[in-house]
Amino acid sequence: MSHPYQYVVLRFVPRVDRGECLNVGVVVHSQSAGVLRCAFHLDEARILAVAPDADLAGLRQALEAVCTMCERPPDEVGSALSTPGKRFGWITAPRSTVLQPGPVHGGSVLDPAAEVDRLLDRLVR
Repeated sequence: MSHPYQYVVLRFVPRVDRGECLNVGVVVHSQSAGVLRCAFHLDEARILAVAPDADLAGLRQALEAVCTMCERPPDEVGSALSTPGKRFGWITAPRSTVLQPGPVHGGSVLDPAAEVDRLLDRLVR
């Protein structure tokens, strides 16, 4: 059975005023399959080539926080973010930080949990 899903690419934006970015992660949500997964890959050499003063540890920490938000049980995130859909909405909300979500895209796939790895390979690595 094919499941509809949505995904967002997480972008490293070293200087918000310039609008330049590098793809560093992916979040996939499928309500019908009960999936909310995050994966990331930091190509440190590439990041430092674009932004020599990048805070790699801070960026990794921000990405790990997004992944943790995806993995936490509903009773640990509070009522405002109690469902995977609400957490996906929070993750995809626009923000002006060094880690920003891109536009939300969608599709249909047999295994939404595995789709995060495919998208990471295709869009980030």
